Amino acid sequence: MLNITLPDGSVRQVESGSTGHALASSISEGLARNALAVRVNGEVRDLHRPFTDDATVEILTWNDTAGKSTYWHSSAHLMAEALEALYPGVKLAIGPAIENGFYYDVDLGEGRSISSEDFPEIEKKMLELAKNKSRYERKDVSKADAITYFTEKQDPYKLELIDGLEDGQITFYTQGGFTDLCRGPHIPDTSTIKAAKLMNVAGAYWRGDEKNKQLTRLYGITFPKAKDLTEYLERLEEAKRRDHRKLGKELKLFAFSEKVGAGLPLWLPKGTALRERLEQFLRKAQVKAGYQPVVTPHIGSKELYVTSGHYEKYGADSFQPIKTPNPGEEFFLKPMNCPHHCEIYKTEPRSYRDLPVRYAEFGTVYRYEQSGELHGLTRVRGFTQDDAHIFCRPDQVKDEFKKVIDLVLYVFKNLGFEDYTAQISLRDPENKTKYIGSDENWALAESAIQEAAAEKGLSTTTELGEAAFYGPKLDFMVRDALGRRWQLGTIQVDYNLPERFDLEYVAPDNTKQRPVMLHRAPFGSLERFVAVLIEHCAGNFPLWLTPEQFIVLPISDKYIDYANEVKAQLEQRELRGTVDARDERIGRKIRDAEMGKIPYLLVVGEKEAQDNIISVRKHGEGDLGSMPLDAFVKSVQSQIVEAY
Repeated sequence: MLNITLPDGSVRQVESGSTGHALASSISEGLARNALAVRVNGEVRDLHRPFTDDATVEILTWNDTAGKSTYWHSSAHLMAEALEALYPGVKLAIGPAIENGFYYDVDLGEGRSISSEDFPEIEKKMLELAKNKSRYERKDVSKADAITYFTEKQDPYKLELIDGLEDGQITFYTQGGFTDLCRGPHIPDTSTIKAAKLMNVAGAYWRGDEKNKQLTRLYGITFPKAKDLTEYLERLEEAKRRDHRKLGKELKLFAFSEKVGAGLPLWLPKGTALRERLEQFLRKAQVKAGYQPVVTPHIGSKELYVTSGHYEKYGADSFQPIKTPNPGEEFFLKPMNCPHHCEIYKTEPRSYRDLPVRYAEFGTVYRYEQSGELHGLTRVRGFTQDDAHIFCRPDQVKDEFKKVIDLVLYVFKNLGFEDYTAQISLRDPENKTKYIGSDENWALAESAIQEAAAEKGLSTTTELGEAAFYGPKLDFMVRDALGRRWQLGTIQVDYNLPERFDLEYVAPDNTKQRPVMLHRAPFGSLERFVAVLIEHCAGNFPLWLTPEQFIVLPISDKYIDYANEVKAQLEQRELRGTVDARDERIGRKIRDAEMGKIPYLLVVGEKEAQDNIISVRKHGEGDLGSMPLDAFVKSVQSQIVEAY
C-alpha cells in the first residue's frame, strides 16, 4: 500500500500501481469525470500512469492552469492528426501548449500552404476525430526504434530532436492513428475536446534560427464546451476594443514616429499628464516609506556594466557602444539603473546604523529589442522603470521585503487590480551557468523571499529558471478585466551586486560587512503599466488619475464666457478639465466627450448661467441633473479621497 497525500493534507492509502483516475474516482464521481491530469510530487503526469511510491498528489481539472496546458497540448496532437489526414506527407516539428491554446509547426512540402480559408475544414476534422474517444497512450521507446520509425516517415525534424536524446529519455504518444515523439503528459482521451478554433497562421523558422527552413505555424484553441469557445471569442473582440494602441491613439495619450525610431514612444500632453500623475502618486508613497529620490545619467561607461555583469548578460540586447574621441573610451545606453545606484551608495562610508538606505528613481533604460518583438507600449526599446534599491543588513532583509510587498499591494488597490498572485521565481538548479553568485547566497536569498511571502499571506506559485541572473525574485502576476495575465510589480533579493561593487558597511564590532541589495519596481515600467491599465479599464481611468476629470460644454457661443468661468472655479478647487468652445451642436459635443471617456460632462446654457449652476452628465451613465458647483465639487472630491 502507498500513502498518497492530498492538497488538503489528508492521506489516503492506495495499492501500488493504482492511478490518478482511480484516486479521483475514490474522492467523487464528479472529480473523476472532470479530471484531466495529475500532479505527482510537483510533476504533471498522465491521469492513468500508475503510482509506484508514496507521493503528494493533486488531481488537475480545467480549472487548473496545468490542467488547461495538458488539455491544449493534447489538442495540438489532435490537430496534427487532422493535418496528417488532410495533407498527406506533412512533416511535423513541435506542438506545445501556450498561455491560450497551442500551436504546431509543420512543413507542408513544396507548393502547399494553409490560409484562414482552410481553417473550417481542419476544425471539422479535429472534432470528427475527437468523437472517436481515442485514448492517449504513452510508450517508452528505444532510440534505435525511434530513429527507425521517423526515418520511415521521412520526418527530419523529429529525427533531429531524437538525435539530442538518449535511451531512457524517449517516449511516444499515440491517439487513434497518430503517433508523435512526446514527453507528455496528456489528457485521458479525445472525448473532452468539444470545440475547436484555429486562430492564426504564421511563418516560423525551425528552432527559431533564420538560417533554417521556414515552417508553417498554426495556432489553435479548444474547449470542453462550445459555450466556452463562444465566450472566449467574445473576450477577444472586447480585447480588440480595449487594445491600448487603439485607445492610446483615440485618447491622444502617446504616439510612435518612424523618424524618432521604432520602439521609442512619444508621450503626448494627455499621456504625459497621466504618466506624471502616476509618478506623483508613487513618489508620495515612497517618501512616506523612507525612500530618497536620486537621478542618474542615461549612459554609463562600459566598465560599469562589465563590473555589474550586465555587459555579459545584456550585451546582445544592448544598443551599440557610444565611442568618444578618446581611444578605448566607450559608453552604453544604460540597460539597468542598479549599477548607478551602487555607485551612489559608495559615495560615503556607511555604518550599520545608517542601514537600510533606500534610493528611488524613475530611470529610463534602453534595450535593443528585435523589431518583430516590439508591441505598442508593452515591448519597447526605451522605457522608464519605477526603480528603487534598498541596501540593508542581512537581518533586515525579510522586514524590508515585506514592506515592499505592502507598497506593491497599495499600488494595485488604488489602480483597481484586485486579482493577482505572486510568483516566486527561482534559479534553475540544473543550469546554474545563467546566473552569478555562490550557492550559499542564492540559498539565503531564496529562503528570504519564500518566508516573507508566506508571512504576508500571499497566494504564491513557484517557477524554476525565472530568476534574474543576479538573484531570485517575487513577481506579481495580475489578471486584468478580461482575465489575461500580466507580470507587473517585482521584488528581487541580491547578494551578488554588493560583492561585485565591493559595497560595505561598518558593523557594531568595527568589521566591514557586505550589505544585501533589494531591487523593486511596483509598476515594473511605466510604459507597460500604462498599457495594461488602459486595457484593464478600457480607457476609463480612475477619477484621481484621468488627465481630464471634466469638460464644460456650452450649448452656444453666448455661454462660452460662463463655461470658462465654471472651468476657472473648478480649477481653483484642484479639478482638471477643459471647455469645448467649438462651433458644433451640443449633441456632437456630448458624443465626442463620451468617445474621449471624460468622466463628467458639464452642460451650460441660459438657465445654468442665470442660476449659477451646471447640468451634469456622467460618462457611461447619462444625466445626473442640475446642481450648484459646490455640490458637484464636493461629490467629485469625495470620490478622489476614497480612492487613495
